[in-house]
Amino acid sequence: MSYILGFFDILSNLGASVMMPIIIFVIALCLGTGFGKALKSGLTMGVAFIGINLVINLLGNTIGPAAQQMVENLNLNLNILDVGWPTAAQIAFSTKVGAIIIPVCLLVNVVMLIFNLTQTADIDIWNFWQLAFTGSLVAIVTSSVALGLLAAVCEFVIALVLADLTADKIAKVTKMDGISFPHTMTVVLASISFVVDKIIDKIPGLNKIDINAKKMEEKLGVLGDPLIIGFVIGLVIGILAYGIKAYDKYLLIAITLGATLVLIPAMAKYFGESLTPISERAQVIVNKKFKNRGKIYIGMDAAVALGNSTTIATALILTPIIILLALIVPHNQFLPFADLGSAPYIMALIVPMCNENAFRSLLIAISMMAIGVLLSTAIAPIFTQAALSASYQLPEGFSLVSCISNASTPLNFILVKVSEILRSYGAAIFFAVTSLVCAIANGIRIRKQVKKTKEVSEN
Repeated sequence: MSYILGFFDILSNLGASVMMPIIIFVIALCLGTGFGKALKSGLTMGVAFIGINLVINLLGNTIGPAAQQMVENLNLNLNILDVGWPTAAQIAFSTKVGAIIIPVCLLVNVVMLIFNLTQTADIDIWNFWQLAFTGSLVAIVTSSVALGLLAAVCEFVIALVLADLTADKIAKVTKMDGISFPHTMTVVLASISFVVDKIIDKIPGLNKIDINAKKMEEKLGVLGDPLIIGFVIGLVIGILAYGIKAYDKYLLIAITLGATLVLIPAMAKYFGESLTPISERAQVIVNKKFKNRGKIYIGMDAAVALGNSTTIATALILTPIIILLALIVPHNQFLPFADLGSAPYIMALIVPMCNENAFRSLLIAISMMAIGVLLSTAIAPIFTQAALSASYQLPEGFSLVSCISNASTPLNFILVKVSEILRSYGAAIFFAVTSLVCAIANGIRIRKQVKKTKEVSEN
């Protein structure tokens, strides 16, 4: 067992840019795509991750200081520091729950696939840190690693079910059939977005507003081009941060943000190229050797869905708004900072679930982030305790830390609070029953879906 855990520890330490190409290469070989195709798929996945990360880092390095300057301009005095998702991931994988989360969740996924309780084969192993994050917080609250692990598994099962339910809807926008997103934070936001989108459909006036990058480009011509939109948004953010006289700073921000709206969709295309052979081969095998299975989805990082200009444009607008929310939301003590660059991931699945309607997407995202800063505030003491237990050194001047990406996720907060209220056996029963109910209900849905598809094809 120690060798197995050591292997997965080495794998997770490689980071997504190295780990995912290896996984894609091995899976492609196992599915019989041939060595050449398998190697190209793996390397293309590496290109996609490195390209996306380069652009996202560029975005963060540009908009981060500008956002921080806006914080200073607004004289925000908040005592909980946003340390960002990379730090949260490092802390999560450094805990006892994080040490065993990968093999445990892979086993759960295999069992669910065998018993037809999910259609998602989750290969996004790097983002299991989000599950370890939740499990680590629960372990802190309950003083039980076993309960923490059970909470992480419960979150994983829910994420797989939500990934199944949202896959086809997202594929209509991303044009990547056979891909799902069990990426916890984004799939939870996607599911909430779907419900809120349906509610907005019933509200007169609001239901008539439809703004997206494609329509803007059609109506405005060159002014609606994503490059121009990014440039204008960058100008506004730069001027708000540095003032009208600092043209050297805000012009650089404007050009950089315009470039991101061009580069991110270009990089995202490589995800589709790397996954298409695997997705097609997996579906052929399923159709040939298994019955009552329906589609099989490849579970991927939300970065795969970033190739949409509306997603990036709304993310750029959302970034300064998160700062504003930190100022105006009552009882908030959380200072958004290191995770401001993750705004594209926040928007990644909200936009497809809202049919690329930028107005609705932003409305939902702003509402969720208003709640999110409060959740990040509430979870900070437990997160800080987990950080200290993983030997994390707190930044000077701050006694509490949190992050906007995962600490603000409603599902994460609910699981932690349930464990805090029910403790011991009560929490264990809740996590176990919730996991079983979600898995069985999803299995019933899959079988009904397959039966309906067969009836339609026969007729």
